[in-house]
Amino acid sequence: MRILMVCLGNICRSPLAEGIMRHKVKEHGLDWVVESAGTESYHVGEAPHRLSQKVALAHGIDISDQRARKFMAADLANYDKVYAMATDVYDEIKRIGGRNADMSKVDHFLNELSFAHGMESENACVPDPYYGAEDGYSVVYEMIDKTCDAIIARYKKDNYV
Repeated sequence: MRILMVCLGNICRSPLAEGIMRHKVKEHGLDWVVESAGTESYHVGEAPHRLSQKVALAHGIDISDQRARKFMAADLANYDKVYAMATDVYDEIKRIGGRNADMSKVDHFLNELSFAHGMESENACVPDPYYGAEDGYSVVYEMIDKTCDAIIARYKKDNYV
């Protein structure tokens, strides 16, 4: 299984999702590849935001070696699942993918949590903590952590091991 987590700048939400999911994949002994990207090139080459790093490290996950990169149309072919952290990100993935983009692999990240709880898809968004206070990063961490558990529970049983 190849998973790509995508947010706007690839320094807050998607690096957290990448780090948390990689940690859980390792704990479960899964042979999955997890990476992240951003739909904008604002921070290409940069490490995750210092507060994303701080909240991850507080949970025993070091994401300091990750570097931001831009989402490319080719990513749609290179991954089994592409998760958009928000609706604007989903729309931008579609735009970057082009008119013939195969969006069947792309989903709103939090839809996996809805699926796990038997709720209808709401296309809910992971809030961007970039302009907020430090505690916003903890809220985002918790949302991502629960959703990563739901993804593993769902796809581990589908022989993506």
